[in-house]
Amino acid sequence: MMFHYQPTLNNIKMNMNKLTCFKAYDIRGKLGTELNEEIAYKIGRAYGQIYQPKTVVIGCDVRLTSEDLKQATIRGLNDAGVDVLDLGMTGTEEVYFGAFHLDVQGGIEITASHNPMDYNGMKLVRENARPISADTGLKDIQSLAESEQFIEVEKKGTTQKYNILPEFIEHLLTYIDPSKIRPLKLVMNAGNGAAGHVVDAIEEKFKALNIPVEFIKIHNHPHGTFPNGIPNPILVENRDSTRNAVLIHHADMGIAWDGDFDRCFLFDEKGQFIEGYYIVGLLAQAFLLKQAGEKIVHDPRLVWNTLDIIEQYQGIAVQSKSGHAFIKDVMREHNAAYGGEMSAHHYFRDFAYCDSGMIPWLLAILVVSETQQSLSSLVEGMIERFPCSGEINFKVEDTQKTIQKIFDHFADLNPAIDQTDGVSLDFGAWRLNVRASNTEPLLRLNIESRADKNPKPMQNYVDELTQLIQG
Repeated sequence: MMFHYQPTLNNIKMNMNKLTCFKAYDIRGKLGTELNEEIAYKIGRAYGQIYQPKTVVIGCDVRLTSEDLKQATIRGLNDAGVDVLDLGMTGTEEVYFGAFHLDVQGGIEITASHNPMDYNGMKLVRENARPISADTGLKDIQSLAESEQFIEVEKKGTTQKYNILPEFIEHLLTYIDPSKIRPLKLVMNAGNGAAGHVVDAIEEKFKALNIPVEFIKIHNHPHGTFPNGIPNPILVENRDSTRNAVLIHHADMGIAWDGDFDRCFLFDEKGQFIEGYYIVGLLAQAFLLKQAGEKIVHDPRLVWNTLDIIEQYQGIAVQSKSGHAFIKDVMREHNAAYGGEMSAHHYFRDFAYCDSGMIPWLLAILVVSETQQSLSSLVEGMIERFPCSGEINFKVEDTQKTIQKIFDHFADLNPAIDQTDGVSLDFGAWRLNVRASNTEPLLRLNIESRADKNPKPMQNYVDELTQLIQG
């Protein structure tokens, strides 16, 4: 059987442009050289001139440079004739919410999420929080910001502050039935990022509604220097504080967020970190229990557990290339109730198909309450039936050459091949997906197996692929 890997456009490195902070899905760059207030102004000015919105919302995370970058972006927007509602310090999803909930035509969040301290960035959306990525307008903004062919407007825009938090909290509570929540103790780790003020507001609302949930808050105060480390719980070394707090306080669940809280990560009552892959299955189950026949969108990196849950609860599975712009577009196309990525991004139709780091844990406590089961008992069966490696990253000199090497190595086994995103090879009893990162010189590997068809330990596959990739 002949194999030949054909890299997609997203795997081919883009030529270096004058403004190198523009990426495939957002804006992200090193402070000073790649992103500064002058560049932020140009981005705001270009956004306003291209889309010509009447009003946009804007917010920023807690990083020390974010407020200044936000103000520069606002000046650019105002000079393009755009009125601005300044939401203050927010998570990305508060901007998303404002962009579809209020009478505005777009939104911008200044955030570097989980990137190093010397970075910052932006996430941009149009009307109804539709994403702006390289294929849907980001390149146009880049071109205009680089050329500086700005048109002077007769009337400049104005800016006013707006507190979106009360309306955002009210929306979040529509995803649960407060009367069904049983007594729970939750560890909440905001990582000194932007999530803390929302956690506080939900706690206050729970108390007012007599919802019997106790919050154990750690690293809750926003701090632009991240004294307890960059909030990125997907890294193993960043999980101890949440795990230890769960065990010390005998909590039912732990929740940790990244810097702009568009991703949340769950820990069970034993302090065990739950891979995002299995949370996709759990949330798919939550939606299909409410309404069988709904469409669920998933990415192709790890799929078997998700497909099993969707079939079991009579849903319809739809596969999409990973990445928020692709997932959102596919969800809109198919009117899907929920979309999930193993990277802990979860998307919701009733949230304008946007990703949220607050809705998932609310749904999780609802499922735990309604089933009267612990979080570990809900996911242990999934983990046993479909063990996975989690995503493993490799630094390689040539990603395309390495992928071809993997193709050639397994050619004689005649696997089923899927190239929705990178390359997936399905051997029946086990499966792998390998793809090049869009943003870093990395090769990303995911492996899963079927326990009923394969007694071989997952580590054996990991060792074999590691040796092949690094050999």
